[in-house]
Amino acid sequence: MPYGVEAMAMTNPYATKIRRLQVGDRVVLTDQEGYIQNMDDWDEHFAVAQAATEGLTLTEEHWEVIRYLRSFYEEHQVQAQVRAMIKHFQQVWGPARGNNRYLHDLFPNGGPQKQGNRVAGLMRTRGEH
Repeated sequence: MPYGVEAMAMTNPYATKIRRLQVGDRVVLTDQEGYIQNMDDWDEHFAVAQAATEGLTLTEEHWEVIRYLRSFYEEHQVQAQVRAMIKHFQQVWGPARGNNRYLHDLFPNGGPQKQGNRVAGLMRTRGEH
């Protein structure tokens, strides 16, 4: 994949740097915060590598959130709002874990909407800066 003008054209408008993340035997481009630049480059190996750069070890609960985020995006073509995540995970996990605090405990660096989206290979949420 190119690392120059072509790569910069794929970035979000707030990207100031392109970072190269080694994922197995390939390189995946992200912006300075870790948001993937080409969503087609995402796979579970990327999720593990990105999570490691952020100090996360992915558990089954992380994967449930990641799968939810990717599925929601695939269906709606927009990132899930925290309110929708809470509603979903209250039904799946119950109120003790299906709440904003627990989701932020899973993704402590920006919560599920920022850190979760980065690990899930989704772009920056609209309006985020």
